[in-house]
Amino acid sequence: MIVKNESAVLQRTLASICNHGLELVIVDTGSTDETKEIALEFTDKVYDFSWCDDFSAARNFSIEKATNDWILILDADEIIISFHAEELQKLMRKKEDIIGRIKIINITGDLDEEKRYVERVSRLFNRKYFHYEGMIHEQIVCLKGSFFQRAPVAIKVEHIGYTSEVLKRTNKIARNMNLLELALIQTPDNPYLLYQLGKSYYLLRDFKSAIEFFKKALDLILNFSFDYVENLIESYGYALINSGCYNEALNIKKYINFYGNSPDYLFLMGHVYMNNGMFTEAVESFTKCIGKKESKAEGVNSYLSNYNIGIIFECLGDVEKAKQYYKLCRQYSPAGDRLKLLK
Repeated sequence: MIVKNESAVLQRTLASICNHGLELVIVDTGSTDETKEIALEFTDKVYDFSWCDDFSAARNFSIEKATNDWILILDADEIIISFHAEELQKLMRKKEDIIGRIKIINITGDLDEEKRYVERVSRLFNRKYFHYEGMIHEQIVCLKGSFFQRAPVAIKVEHIGYTSEVLKRTNKIARNMNLLELALIQTPDNPYLLYQLGKSYYLLRDFKSAIEFFKKALDLILNFSFDYVENLIESYGYALINSGCYNEALNIKKYINFYGNSPDYLFLMGHVYMNNGMFTEAVESFTKCIGKKESKAEGVNSYLSNYNIGIIFECLGDVEKAKQYYKLCRQYSPAGDRLKLLK
C-alpha cells in the first residue's frame, strides 16, 4: 500500500486487513498528518518514498520491500469485506504467471444518494513475473512481455475514495488531472490516459470536456477486449445524455456486437432510446438487463431496469402496466413513491 495523508480512513482499512495473516508493507509518500503513526500500530514495515509524480515508481518500491513473491495491492480507502485464503492459495499454487482480479465495490455520491458500482480490478500477482508501469492510473505489466491470464479471486473490498466527502477533502481529481496531463505530453496518443482524463472531467460534471477526451480515446482503440473500454463507452454515452446530445448518443449502438450481453451497456442503450422517444426499443433493452448474473452498477439487472420500464409505461398512459413494473422494484423508494401517486 502507498499512502499520503490518509489518517481519516487508514485505521479502518488496516483493521479490515490485519486478521488475514498478510504481511503489511506501507510506503508513505510525504504525509503531514498522523498517517505514519496509524500505520505503525499495525506493522513495522513502514517506509518513506520521495514523491516524484510517478505512481508506478512508488508501487514498485513498495513491492521491493515485501519478503514474499505474491503481492496484493490495496489503497488506503479500500476496506476488505471478504477474503477467502484457501481459494487464493489454490490459485497461487496452480500458476505463478497469472494476475488475480479482486472485486471492488466503488461507493460514489453523497450519503443521501449513495451509488455502488462493482468492477473487477487486477491487484494480485507474483513479482517474479509482473511489475507496474505508468505514472498515473498505473497498470500491472508482464516483465517478459509474454501472454498471461487474468482470473477472478475471492477478495471483495469497498472503495470510498470517490464519495463526495472524500473528493472535497483530498482534491483527488485535480491531482489526477495534473499527472494525466503530464503523462499525455509524453504519449499524446495513449487511449487509456485520454479515457482517464475524460473520467476526471466526468466526475467534475464537465460533460463537454469529458466527451472531447472520450471521443479522442475511442478513435485510437484497437482492441475492444481491454478491461477499461466498456466503461469508456458507457461513460461517453452518459456524458452525451447529460449534455442533451441524444441523437449523437444513438451512435453507441454500433458497439452492440462487443457488449450486447453486458447489462450495463444494455441499460445505457435503454436510456439512449428513452431520451430519443424510441420507447419500444428502450423497453426491450431494459428487459434484456433483468436477470443477468452480475451488473457493475447496483440494480441495473433488477429494480432500476424495472423502474425505467414503469416510467415509460406511465408516460404512455398505461398505468396498470406501470404499476406492475413498479411493484417489481421491491424496496426501491422512487418506485414506491410512484405507486402512491398512482393509487
